[in-house]
Amino acid sequence: MSGQRSTVDGAARRQALAPGIVVATAGTAAAFGVSLLWSSVSALTVAVVLGVAVGRWIPEWASGGLEWVTKRFLRLGVVLLGLQLGLGEVLDLGPGVVAAVVVTVLVTFFGTMGMGRLLGVSPGLNLLVATGFSICGASAIAAMDSVTENDKEDVATGVTLVTLYGSGAIAAIPLLGRWFGAAPEQLGAWAGVSIHEVAQVVAAASPAGAAAVAVAVVVKLTRVVLLAPMVAGVSVAHRRNSAASGSATAKRPPLIPLFVVGFLAMMALRSTGTVPTALLSASDVVTTLLFAAALFGLGTGVDLGALVRTGRRGLVLGALATTVVATVGYLALAVVGAV
Repeated sequence: MSGQRSTVDGAARRQALAPGIVVATAGTAAAFGVSLLWSSVSALTVAVVLGVAVGRWIPEWASGGLEWVTKRFLRLGVVLLGLQLGLGEVLDLGPGVVAAVVVTVLVTFFGTMGMGRLLGVSPGLNLLVATGFSICGASAIAAMDSVTENDKEDVATGVTLVTLYGSGAIAAIPLLGRWFGAAPEQLGAWAGVSIHEVAQVVAAASPAGAAAVAVAVVVKLTRVVLLAPMVAGVSVAHRRNSAASGSATAKRPPLIPLFVVGFLAMMALRSTGTVPTALLSASDVVTTLLFAAALFGLGTGVDLGALVRTGRRGLVLGALATTVVATVGYLALAVVGAV
């Protein structure tokens, strides 16, 4: 009897989740379609904006499936993100550049957190902006959101700010690089250490040629590697705060999230050199699909009015964080002789 009941419960759950999964699939397909038409626009950005736009018209019976997609696909996407860079590629940059990347990420993260407090930005938005601007944009924001408790409006605002200021950096960094007389590889290193999204980094480095793009992508993905310790560290702090609050019934986050362990395992696998190139290319596409679906799901739960009200101070914080990451990144690379 228990086996039959379990089978029935499983079937009922799948039926309950199906409508939301179908909606998320349609939203993801639409986001990719727009991104293909306008290659300068990230599918992740389109996904969250589309989710915000259509969220009010999505029926309640689809919410369960959307929540399931958001949670599961996000974590799986972070795991697959680890396949994008091997340890050998990081070491090939040299200890100086790696140190410059680490310094830039840490100064930007903690500097943004401090500036956000001074500006009166909400703690959730402050954390998400600090994470996204210091590491890897929307992917980092989504990963950090999964181990903390944030309003959906904060997530949408963070992704919007990453898109806005990252798009501006696509034009600004090459112009400033030429003004400073930077060689292609030097421009690539600066773009990689200071621009928010991987796609934005490629767009900024492309005018300087293939050599600039190659350096930019490796430097950028070295920042992505720091996503794992950053999320794990915040998760540990959040766990301690939950314990200190004295709430015995509150659910405490895991000490080290399982998807962070998965991210590191995938990176280790990539480092072995045994993963076929075709599989790596396919994993990049799948990773983007998973993140797009998760961000679409997050967007559908956003109150657009609240998003507008909370975004003003975020605009100032985003501008300051972009200035910090670009300035610190350039100075750190200059100290080690990379620019």
